[in-house]
Amino acid sequence: MTDDKSILHRINDLVSEEHDLRSKHAAGTIDDADEKARLRALEVELDQCWDLLRQRRAKREFGDDPNTAQARSADTVEGYLN
Repeated sequence: MTDDKSILHRINDLVSEEHDLRSKHAAGTIDDADEKARLRALEVELDQCWDLLRQRRAKREFGDDPNTAQARSADTVEGYLN
């Protein structure tokens, strides 16, 4: 099962990829469509990671096993209201 540390590591990797992607776009080595598509995919995966991390923390806070938390689908996570 994934632990908090590995989820945070994945979040950091995704953020680094996002920064690299934006730099490549600014340098003209990637076009708008490719940048937009990959940024969208990164955003969704980041949302899923943050959601899983929040689930784990909530379970821990209320005495439940954080290892029972499961990643939710992109549709579910992206459907949350602010």
